Amino acid sequence: MKLSVIILNYNVRYFLEQAVRSVKSAITALEAEIIVIDNASSDDSCAMMESRFPNIRLIRNTENVGFSKANNQAVAVAKGEYVCILNPDTAVPHSVFISAFQYLEDKPGVGILGVRLMDGTGNFLRESKRNLPTPKSSLSKLLGMNKGKNGYYANHLHDRADGEVAVLPGAFMLLKREIYNEVGGFDEDYFMYGEDIDFSYKVRKAGYANHFLGSEVILHYKGESPQNDKVYLERFYGAMHIFYRKHFNSNFFRNTMVHLGLSVSKFSRKLSLKRTGRPVRKAAEAVLITDKLDLLRKLAEKVDIPLRSSSKAVLNDAEFENTMFIFDEEYISFSQILMVMDRLKNRGNSFRIRPSGCAFILGSDKSDEKGTVLLF
Repeated sequence: MKLSVIILNYNVRYFLEQAVRSVKSAITALEAEIIVIDNASSDDSCAMMESRFPNIRLIRNTENVGFSKANNQAVAVAKGEYVCILNPDTAVPHSVFISAFQYLEDKPGVGILGVRLMDGTGNFLRESKRNLPTPKSSLSKLLGMNKGKNGYYANHLHDRADGEVAVLPGAFMLLKREIYNEVGGFDEDYFMYGEDIDFSYKVRKAGYANHFLGSEVILHYKGESPQNDKVYLERFYGAMHIFYRKHFNSNFFRNTMVHLGLSVSKFSRKLSLKRTGRPVRKAAEAVLITDKLDLLRKLAEKVDIPLRSSSKAVLNDAEFENTMFIFDEEYISFSQILMVMDRLKNRGNSFRIRPSGCAFILGSDKSDEKGTVLLF
């Protein structure tokens, strides 16, 4: 078997369904499997998987064991030559795996391959490619000096270019299963956050080069998993402490500086969270891109702004502002949807997707907030 796609889920039933459907479409030309592992969700994620995808392997944990341990569980039973670690709040175009394997064939020695991540507003997510977060680069990020070659983000490589980077995000990681096992998988000292940095570093230490495939993009809503800000901050900065303790020479001065830097960064992050309360501007109208009149009628009863339908041809001719686009994925592909989102971003526009065969639409107007689900 060529590929095992592993999706770890926790209480995001509707985003999970979209992710699984998009992956199924993307692996039709491959010998591949999907493994969904659930960390004791309290919603109906598992019931949905059993009823709608009975042929997909589902692993049900009775407690939330965290990101690292759960993914290690799934890889242990995977059959693919390659594994892809994929977040449940993603949607992938049909081309992503074929393009990724073509790239890997031309680049021997690649460890992890990542792709460009686009958030729900159509904007690039900078964490798609990062440098190793040394104490120095982390301090530079804190002081706003992040534009150089050695900053926190891998700015030396263009967002749409392909090339080597140090750190890739756990939202999408494609690599050989034997490499995953060679480095011992994800470090289970990390419950959530930081494990992708640690894993990227271990793969590089083992002699492999991590690469970023900027020519391929996936949708990563981000912020969809409900989380308490205080809990998030404690886990994230706790993970950074673990990383520095494990991988950098320890001495009193360095430990003191790292602790001080992380503490100041944590305080700064708390202040920024308090300031990001501005509401998103409400769209003046909604345009449903579909060829189904019955879908228009159903959504018109749920959407609280004027709604009209149109063919996708209108997207080629008009310049839109302050508009909500609702894409019917039965009519317009994920590849086309992502292209439209990229072109129409930052004009007051917002985007929603109705996954094929589903009676709901999904979207996210801020990458650091919970995504929206509208049932119809």
